[in-house]
Amino acid sequence: MPLSATSSLPDLRARYGPRYRWLLLLSVMVGTIASIMSSTIVNVAVPDMSHQFALGPSRAAWVSSGFMVAMTSSMLTTPWLLARYGYRRTYSGAMWLLMAGGIAGGFAADFGLVLAARVAEGLAAGVVQPIPAIIILRAFQPHEQGRATGIFGMGVVLAPAIGPSIGGLLVEAFGWRSIFFMVVPFCVASLWLARTYVPMTAPGGAVATRDGGRLDWSGLALGTVGTLCLLNGMVELHARPGATAVLLLAAAVAAFGGFVWWQQRQTRGGGLPLMDMRLFRSRAYAMGCVVSGIYGTALFGSTYLLPVYMQSALHLSAAHVGTILVPASLVLAGTMALVGRLADRKPASLLVSTGLALLAASFALMMTVPAASPIAWLVAWAILGRIGLGFILPSLNLGAMRSLDKSLIPQGASAINFLRMLGGATGVSLCGIVLEWRLAAHGQSLLPQGGVSTERLAAFNETFLMLAALCVLAIAAARQLRADPRAGA
Repeated sequence: MPLSATSSLPDLRARYGPRYRWLLLLSVMVGTIASIMSSTIVNVAVPDMSHQFALGPSRAAWVSSGFMVAMTSSMLTTPWLLARYGYRRTYSGAMWLLMAGGIAGGFAADFGLVLAARVAEGLAAGVVQPIPAIIILRAFQPHEQGRATGIFGMGVVLAPAIGPSIGGLLVEAFGWRSIFFMVVPFCVASLWLARTYVPMTAPGGAVATRDGGRLDWSGLALGTVGTLCLLNGMVELHARPGATAVLLLAAAVAAFGGFVWWQQRQTRGGGLPLMDMRLFRSRAYAMGCVVSGIYGTALFGSTYLLPVYMQSALHLSAAHVGTILVPASLVLAGTMALVGRLADRKPASLLVSTGLALLAASFALMMTVPAASPIAWLVAWAILGRIGLGFILPSLNLGAMRSLDKSLIPQGASAINFLRMLGGATGVSLCGIVLEWRLAAHGQSLLPQGGVSTERLAAFNETFLMLAALCVLAIAAARQLRADPRAGA
């Protein structure tokens, strides 16, 4: 009997019994943790890496930017890969690529190889990240999907919470190369788990077939060019506003416009689009994508703004920043586990709107932090914001995708993750642009200075207000996540 027949989802369920769905979730959780850790932990190694390879700020930024562009673009290929190669081959292939990137980066003798390793890691991370949402909607019953999402999310959010702390210790003890090797044990564990618990079959239980059609290379090229131009255009607008930034952003708009046109043509012509436009016939899904994009912008923007605010405006040490943010991340993990259970019983529109309101309140309340003895207030408002995230994360994907036909779930998971990351790619630069604009308006800059400046605090407060306004804007879309919670089951 062929391997694909003996390792289907029904066969594995029969072999391992009711606990199988949790073993499958654990298998993809380990790989997702590895991919998320590879995206965040390398930041602590950038100063040492820049010193060794004599990198300027713009070249060093590509350690993160190259990963981000590769990850965002490769998310679009996940549905095609799953249909052609099945869950196990796709997931294992991504883990092998992630591990190869980690090993190559750790042994790299020049920056070009480091950058290639980061792109390889980004490609792998992008393929992996839509898979858990697909599996949760396929392997779990509707009444337990929220619980599964909450438990999965609790494990995943701990990775970026503790990763930088562990990474800092590794860099001090063994140098920057150790950061790349950190993903290797996670990849080895995920490969063993995949071989044991991840099915060979494609989504829907069909046997994966290699003659199911060609990858939409034209759409992938347009999406990649659009992402690359958008990211570079925002960076250019942040650093040197001018004609180059305008041209890059115009090229991004043109590329994404061409991408949408091509996907519509592929959908109408019965082709295999990267992003099936039928997804957006569901109002709940379309509004979920709007929330996801705005939420990504606010979340990634705040991860840049908060540490800069604490160190540049309040003159707190890096140790204080870690002390403030780690407890908030632990609260986030616990909140996700609790809210995951609520997501099985309460409307997604209510949970996501509540989370966005709490996140908006946390940004707005940052304006009330006193310059003297600010730490207790920072901890309180950071925790409030992470509670808000805990309401959003388990509920958003489920609320958006439960209304979809089962055949569109892989496409739906890929597209909503793509739009979230696209929002995130603009969030950091957007916060930087608004912050510098408001600093200039108050006659300030980010250059080091003695003492706490009221004018500098005002510029940061106005940037936090912008993030709060974005969250309030997203609430209007979140209220449309009103699909029947058992639709598409």
